[in-house]
Amino acid sequence: MAVVGLGTREYAGHVVAALYGEFDITGAASVMAVLAAAAARNSRIVVDLAALEYIDCHALGALGRLRAQARQAGGDLLLAAPRGPVRRLLDLTGLIGVFAVHASVDEAVRAADGSPAAVTRTQ
Repeated sequence: MAVVGLGTREYAGHVVAALYGEFDITGAASVMAVLAAAAARNSRIVVDLAALEYIDCHALGALGRLRAQARQAGGDLLLAAPRGPVRRLLDLTGLIGVFAVHASVDEAVRAADGSPAAVTRTQ
């Protein structure tokens, strides 16, 4: 059974949600409930993927729904620091061009705040 962990914090006016472990269908509902509650308080969300080892398409879809919710509330959801298989799945699904994906949480926050130096997406 895959296990996903989640930690949230406030950083520069954004909710930063750090995911770690394996994020798949078994953990999607509980993670998304926490993230949806955080998004209800602050629609500016950065999901830190640096410690995430695996993500499946169901979990990616859940992030897409949360992004739509954040945008509807006037905010956005940005992804930070995807690595290995997580980065590969984003590439393979074409979602690397749909989500705003940045090399770090700091870059994502600067980009969301409109800093021209941080608008570069990871390649």
